Amino acid sequence: MSAVIEKAPVITLEEAARLIWREAELLDRHQYKPWLKLWTAGGLYIIPADVAAVDYAEVLNIAYDDGPMREMRVKRLLSGFSMSSAPPARTVRTLSRFVEGEAAGAQAIALRAAMIIVEYKYDRTRVLAADVDYRIVREAGELRIDRKVVTFINADDFLHGIGYLL
Repeated sequence: MSAVIEKAPVITLEEAARLIWREAELLDRHQYKPWLKLWTAGGLYIIPADVAAVDYAEVLNIAYDDGPMREMRVKRLLSGFSMSSAPPARTVRTLSRFVEGEAAGAQAIALRAAMIIVEYKYDRTRVLAADVDYRIVREAGELRIDRKVVTFINADDFLHGIGYLL
C-alpha cells in the first residue's frame, strides 16, 4: 500500500492579492501587531533609497527590516514617542496592477503591484506612489509575506517623515 502525499494548492494571484489587500487594511487601521503575523520569521521588508538598486543588502536603504527590526519598528510606532507616531498619520493605501513575476514554485508566488498611499497629517494631504515587489509563501497552510520591496517613484528625492510607512 502506498501513501498518498497531498500537495498544498498552488498560490493563486487572487489569494495573493487578498493577502496584500489585508495587509494594506491592517496598516491603514494601525493594526501593527496583527500585521506582524502576516510575515515569515525570515521575511525582509525593504524600502530602497535608490530606484535602480538591485542588491539591497549592499546599498543604503530607508528600511531593511528582518523580523526583529519589524518588531522594534512596531514597538516604536505604538509607543507614541516617535515623530512618526504622535499623532499617527491617517492613510489610505490602494494596491492594483498585480503582475506575476518569475515562477517561484508551488508554495510561493512573486508579484509586482502599484501602490498609491494618501496620507493626512498636520492639516496636510500628501500622495505617494510606489512599485511594490512581493514574495508570498504558504507556511502551514497560511499565506505569509516573505519579502516586500517598496520602491517609491521618488525614492532618490527627499522623503521626510515616512517612518510610519510599513
